[in-house]
Amino acid sequence: MPGADAIETAVALDGDGSCIAEARHFATGFLTRVQTEYGLPVSARAMDLTQLVVSELVTNARKYAPGPVLMQLRLAGDLVEVIVWDSDPVLPVARAADPGRVGQHGLEIVMAVAQGFEAQREPVGKRITVRIALLVSDRGIDDRAAAQPSSPRARTAPSCA
Repeated sequence: MPGADAIETAVALDGDGSCIAEARHFATGFLTRVQTEYGLPVSARAMDLTQLVVSELVTNARKYAPGPVLMQLRLAGDLVEVIVWDSDPVLPVARAADPGRVGQHGLEIVMAVAQGFEAQREPVGKRITVRIALLVSDRGIDDRAAAQPSSPRARTAPSCA
């Protein structure tokens, strides 16, 4: 994709209760622009997974780190990268599967749906990068037909609930 590495955006989130919904809307808007302005296919499943990953990462940043959260979205080939920075230097660790545990499954979920996951300490805080395939179906295969910009599903905004 010529010039695809230049397709990116970022937002600073203040960390209040509305920032999680704001982050999901921001991600949906970015992927919709990728479809409409650049003509690149994004499957409905990729849209949903990106919203899920954004929600989990921003929720964790809000829960464990004081202050603002920075989120960057960018295309890297046929992947969207979701990058979240927060002020807490402690790197997240996925816990062992435990069907009896209530909650704290977010990182397990993110890692299960991601094509790639990195957690890095920064001079201040940490940066989490998650890569999600732009073309994936419910069955985990290429989903070009459902990814066309004219698809009503691809344009649906996420629920803020």
